[in-house]
Amino acid sequence: MTITSNFPIPSATTEFYSWRNYRCAYDYYQPNQASDTPLVLMHPIGVGLSRWFWHRFCQQWYQAGYSQPIYNPDLLGCGDSDMPHVAYHPTDWAQQLNYFLQTVVKKPAIVVVQGAELPVALSLVQLPDASNYVKGLVLSGPPSWAVMTQETSTLKHKLAWNLFDSPFGRLFYRYARRRQFLRSFSSKQLFAEPDDIDEQWLDSLRKGAADTASRHAVFSFLSGFWRQDYQQVIASIQQPTFVVVGEEASSISREGKLETPEQRLDYYIKYFPQGQGCKIPGRNVLPYESTAAFVSVVADWINRIVEI
Repeated sequence: MTITSNFPIPSATTEFYSWRNYRCAYDYYQPNQASDTPLVLMHPIGVGLSRWFWHRFCQQWYQAGYSQPIYNPDLLGCGDSDMPHVAYHPTDWAQQLNYFLQTVVKKPAIVVVQGAELPVALSLVQLPDASNYVKGLVLSGPPSWAVMTQETSTLKHKLAWNLFDSPFGRLFYRYARRRQFLRSFSSKQLFAEPDDIDEQWLDSLRKGAADTASRHAVFSFLSGFWRQDYQQVIASIQQPTFVVVGEEASSISREGKLETPEQRLDYYIKYFPQGQGCKIPGRNVLPYESTAAFVSVVADWINRIVEI
């Protein structure tokens, strides 16, 4: 990895590509003296969330002097990508990202995954030729190990989707995108320090949720289509994997509430064949709430595996 003093911060260009006749957006950062291994960022799914989640990380990355090109895509159903009225499964987004890696990035990349998008990354690396394009994985605040290793009912997921995909769901989404709800949820479930829930965070969430078609991706996530037992899949991952857990990490799900941050980190390091990891200050949205610390540990790990 190249670290350059007084390195200028590149401006992001927003570009588009077509996948399955859908228009998909991404930001691209191209430093003047770029290193060979790009980063591909995977944003979380939630009310108003999209690629803007990573903007603070990207700025800090270049301010710290690192020179990787960064690709920051919007998943289908989010941000400036098309928002078809469908139930999204991890395999759908994995296939989108596989196409993105092969046709846009066109070289092996470090994939940085936020939170419960981990099942999408796991689906991605199981696809044909994925090993040619995924050089390593960074997991930011992954779900509790109990959640990632417990099978749940497919029927239950479908029933939840049918409930959300109704007039009730539309009304619920309008309620959930209220500023008061967003602040309360962020304080209870996402941030370690309430003072870190700034106006930029709340304004971005509200702007991102303005189009009610964005609810389909959110409701797909809430319906639990991603909830499976991934332990065998994780054991098969050969890419180097770096896990970053917040010192105050918590779980929304009942299954994970008794798991400490130390236990969560230990499980992931133990079961990923090439797993490493660490804890940093923060809770569940580390690239936003603990940006400098997150950049530092991720950059250090990438520097070590790129040299291997």
